[in-house]
Amino acid sequence: MRVLVILLCLIAGAAAALSWINYQLAAADIGPINSVHYEQGVFENTQPIAAETGSKLADILYRSLTEERTAATPVAPLPLTPLTHHQLDALPNNGVFYVKLGHSTVLLKIDGRYWLTDPMFSERASPFSFMGPKRFHAPALSIEALPPLAGVLISHNHYDHLDEASIRQLAAKVAMFYVPLGVKAQLVEWGITADQIQQFDWWQTTTNAQTTLVFTPSHHFSGRALTDRNSTLWGSWVVRTPNAAVYFSGDSGYFDGFAEIGRRYGPFDTVFMESGAYSKDWPQVHMQPAQTVQAFNDVKGRYLVPIHNSTFDLAFHAWYAPLEALDQLSTQQGVALLTPQFGKIMSATEPAATSQWWRPYVQSTD
Repeated sequence: MRVLVILLCLIAGAAAALSWINYQLAAADIGPINSVHYEQGVFENTQPIAAETGSKLADILYRSLTEERTAATPVAPLPLTPLTHHQLDALPNNGVFYVKLGHSTVLLKIDGRYWLTDPMFSERASPFSFMGPKRFHAPALSIEALPPLAGVLISHNHYDHLDEASIRQLAAKVAMFYVPLGVKAQLVEWGITADQIQQFDWWQTTTNAQTTLVFTPSHHFSGRALTDRNSTLWGSWVVRTPNAAVYFSGDSGYFDGFAEIGRRYGPFDTVFMESGAYSKDWPQVHMQPAQTVQAFNDVKGRYLVPIHNSTFDLAFHAWYAPLEALDQLSTQQGVALLTPQFGKIMSATEPAATSQWWRPYVQSTD
């Protein structure tokens, strides 16, 4: 077993090194990064994150190997609402509709045109196809069944948000990829043409038809290997039309940037806010459920839709814990929480009621 682990580490290291070399070549062709948030080759949060120590990383690794887990995975494949692109096409061509496909992947229909956030369709959130966190359920709609996309919005380059296989398969369907600074080189390395990509610093904006996009801050980090920590930017997205507004948080710890986003661009009809993969071991980069609710209030949301949960086991909490906690908090605080099943079509401005669909699946399989 020890030999196998060492071999896998060597393979991973070699693959990461090759990918880093290719990324650097692509980045050199694109040109230098100019940002007040970028210094000496890395991006920085508005509020510094405490440096990870070797002992802290060792504690997390030890905990992951020894801690007894409860309900890490569902007892059965999670339910999916049947969905076809014909159903989507039948929706009105005015207004904003959405469907959660899995994890942080949301399909939006905005005034008749389709958009996708953080596409993750692969079986594992990992650089490997044979190991790493495995999906609890299939995507609610396959890449092949997706309609042509006006745009794809990327929040950051972690494996559960920027998936190479998904990006490669999506290339022919997407008019434009909207990405954080530095991520353009990654997509070019994967075969996406440079003129098919726009990259953004925080607070930069663009307009596509009647849809306004703003790349806003989050409190997180980036990296796909040991060699590229924070070499690309991370963030969240504001999407506004003349008649609706939605916010997509990407990944973030709680910070005062949410209030600033709310001041500049709120209120929002629907807020897709991260809740999942949190832990006391990394409080600065993922929010606890109470912080998710506070962030939702900070950005001035009307309907809260939790994302980043119920697809992969990425932390120590039970798979359903984020939904259960938010259900209780929203009742206590009068928050309009929506928890649609994957595949259920929802209106961003006049949504249907949702259920506590996860409860029949909460027993432990351990």
